[in-house]
Amino acid sequence: MLTIVGVLVRLFLIVIIFLRIPQEDVGLASFANKSNLLGSPVSAQRFLNILTAICILVYVGIATLLNLLNN
Repeated sequence: MLTIVGVLVRLFLIVIIFLRIPQEDVGLASFANKSNLLGSPVSAQRFLNILTAICILVYVGIATLLNLLNN
């Protein structure tokens, strides 16, 4: 069960990282401003930062627990 949750969190982290909008790329930044895909860019960036941090902590916890159970 923990392995499945770990895989799901890992895939979700990959998706979150791909959703991030690079600040240097003017084309993607203007697309984010015009389309309002995730709300305003500042609130979307803050939300993605918080979500990424939570997922990383959950993933590290699951990986540590799985490592301890296998030893």
